[in-house]
Amino acid sequence: MSEIDPITLSVLAGRMEQIADEMDATLFRAAFNPIIAEAHDASHGLYHAETGDTLVQGKSGLPIFVGVMSFAVKAVIEKTTKDGDLADGDIFIFNDAHIGGTHLSDMRLVRPYFREGKLFCWLASVGHWHDVGGAVPGNYNPAATEVFQEAFVLPPVRLARAGVVNQDIIDILLRNTRLPQSAQGDLNGQLGALDLGARRMDELLDEYGADTVQAALVALGTRAELLMRSELAAIPDGRWEAEDFLDNDGIADTPLPIKVALSVTGDRMHLDFTGSAPKCAGPVNIALPTTIATVYVAIKHIFPLLPANAGVMRPIDVTVPQGSILSAEFPAPTGGYTETILRMIDVVFCAFAQAVPDRVVANAYGTINALSIAGRRSNGKPWVMFSFYGGGHGGSPEGDGLNHGNAPISTATIPPLEILEAAYPVMFRQWALRRDSAGAGRHRGGLGAVYEIEVLEENGAEGFLFGERGRFAPKGVAGGQEGALNVFSYQQDTEWPHPPLVSKMRGIRLKQGEAVRLETPGGGGYGPPSERDPAAVALDVARDYLSAAEADRLYGSTWREATR
Repeated sequence: MSEIDPITLSVLAGRMEQIADEMDATLFRAAFNPIIAEAHDASHGLYHAETGDTLVQGKSGLPIFVGVMSFAVKAVIEKTTKDGDLADGDIFIFNDAHIGGTHLSDMRLVRPYFREGKLFCWLASVGHWHDVGGAVPGNYNPAATEVFQEAFVLPPVRLARAGVVNQDIIDILLRNTRLPQSAQGDLNGQLGALDLGARRMDELLDEYGADTVQAALVALGTRAELLMRSELAAIPDGRWEAEDFLDNDGIADTPLPIKVALSVTGDRMHLDFTGSAPKCAGPVNIALPTTIATVYVAIKHIFPLLPANAGVMRPIDVTVPQGSILSAEFPAPTGGYTETILRMIDVVFCAFAQAVPDRVVANAYGTINALSIAGRRSNGKPWVMFSFYGGGHGGSPEGDGLNHGNAPISTATIPPLEILEAAYPVMFRQWALRRDSAGAGRHRGGLGAVYEIEVLEENGAEGFLFGERGRFAPKGVAGGQEGALNVFSYQQDTEWPHPPLVSKMRGIRLKQGEAVRLETPGGGGYGPPSERDPAAVALDVARDYLSAAEADRLYGSTWREATR
C-alpha cells in the first residue's frame, strides 16, 4: 500500500501515539524512584527498523529524549548489523552517553519488534535511575573530569536473548548502585513498558495489517518534513547570531560561551554553533547526539504544531565544531548536560527573537539546580535524595511568564515536597515564590522560587549542587530585561556561605538541623518595561510578586495611580 487516506492516517497516528503514551504511564506507575514516578523523567517511542529514526513518541515523555533515543536505537542497529545476531525477544540495555546521548543516569532499553518473523520497528524506553554508582550519590558530580567519576558506564549489551533475561547483567547493575531496590524496580517498570508496547503493536497490526501501518509511518515522516518546510518558508531569509555563557565547568572558574548563528534560506534552516567553547575539563560537555536532539527541542518550542518525528529535521542543517563542548567524545564527562542544553535553547531563542519576535519567548530560568543530599540512617542504610528544582519562565508576546515552572527541556514535573519529605529524612522550611526575581518587560518573566531544606537525620548528611545562572542571568527579548541570578547558600552553624564556584559544589557537610537554600532565577521579560500596563504592575505589588521599591525602579511610579 503506497498511499493512505487522511482519515486512516490520522487514526493510526493517534493509535501509535497512544501506544507510546501507555508505555510512559506504565513506567510512571511502576517505577520506584520519584524522579520517574513523580517527575516523569522518562520517555518511550517507536523507531524505524532500518535507520532508527524517531517515528512516534508519547506526549508525556521528555522532549529531549526524542532525538537522543534515536541515536540509542542506531547504536543497537550498528551492533546487531556487525554481529548479524538479532532475535525476537532480544532486549538491549546501556547508559553510555557518548553513544546514546544525555548522561549516565539515563538507562536505555531497546527492543526489536518483529511481525511474522520480520523486523517491523524498534521499541525503546529511557528512564532516569536514581543512582548508578560514581563518586557522588545521584551522579551529578560537579568536579568530575572523566565519565568514570560520574557513574559506571554500560555499553549496549543484551539484557535478554530471545525472551530469556540474562541475570548476570542484572547482577552487575544492582552491584553498581547505592540503591539496588530502586534500580530493580525501575528496571522492571521499563521491561513492563516494553512488553506492553509489543502487545499493543500486535493488536494494531492485527486490526489494520502491516502494510497499512507501514504506509502510515512513511506518510507521517513525509508530512512532518512538509510542515517544517512550510514553517521555515514563512520566516524572512537572513542570518542572526546569539551568544550566552555557562558560569564555569566546575573545575576552572572561567565562563564558557555557547554561540549560534541562525540562517534561513527559503524552506531550509542552518544552525551553526561555531564559536562555542572547546571541550572543557568539567562535566558540562555534551555529546553530539545530545546537541542534535536539543536543536529539535528548541525548534519544537518555537513551532509547537510540529510532530515528534524525524522528518522535522530533514530541512535543517546543524554545524557543530569538532572538539567543542557540544561534541565531546569519550571519556569526557557529560553529567551536567542539562545545564548546557538549556543554554543552547536560550541562544536559539535569542537568535529567533531577532528574526520572528512574535514566535519566541524570553529565556527561562536556565538551570535544573540538580541537588543531592545523601547520608546514612541510624540503622546504617544509605539514603540519597536527588531532585531538580523550578524557576521562572520567560515572558511571551501573549503574556507574562509562568511562575515556578520546570525547565523547557522537558515535560517533567518537580516532585512534590510531601513525597520528598516522606521518602527522606529532610524537612522543607520554605517552598515559596521568590519576590523581585522576574525580568521586567511589557510582559514580565515568571518568578523563581525559594527552597530551604533542613536535614533531620541525626547522622547528618552531605550535599552536592550542580547548577548554573549564578553569573549570567536569563535574558529578556524584544526589549525585555533579565531575570534574577541563581543564588545557593548552605548553613554552617550561624553562617550561610556561598559556593566558591557560585553554582557548583560537592562535599557540603550538614549537621542535623542545618539546611541548604536555593533561590532560583526568574524568567526574562518580553518587550520594553515602559509598555507594561500600570495596573498589572500594581497587581504584582499587591500579590507580593514585586516590592514597591523595585516597581518604582523598573517601571516608574505611574503604577501607584492604579492603586487609588
